[in-house]
Amino acid sequence: CRRKGKLEDIKFKGKGKIHSYSVIHAPSNEFKNIAPYVVAIVELEEGVKITTQIVDCDPNNIKIGDKVEMVFRKIREEGKDGVITYGFKFKPTS
Repeated sequence: CRRKGKLEDIKFKGKGKIHSYSVIHAPSNEFKNIAPYVVAIVELEEGVKITTQIVDCDPNNIKIGDKVEMVFRKIREEGKDGVITYGFKFKPTS
């Protein structure tokens, strides 16, 4: 808890496996141009589970237990001349 003690930075290796996932076929308007896409719960090697998008793959080939690694990708763009937001996503590894 940040109010009761010190915060500590922890660096993760950025590698893990798919714990659970869903293929999104009917997204909100903001993400229609990338559908279908995969949203997954990834369990990192350190034991932490995070919700993230899985990229650089065919959504039909994703399976629970697949190994993944963190990558830096575009999250969204606010209109034609708007701010582009980048962040972390995951992609399958061999």
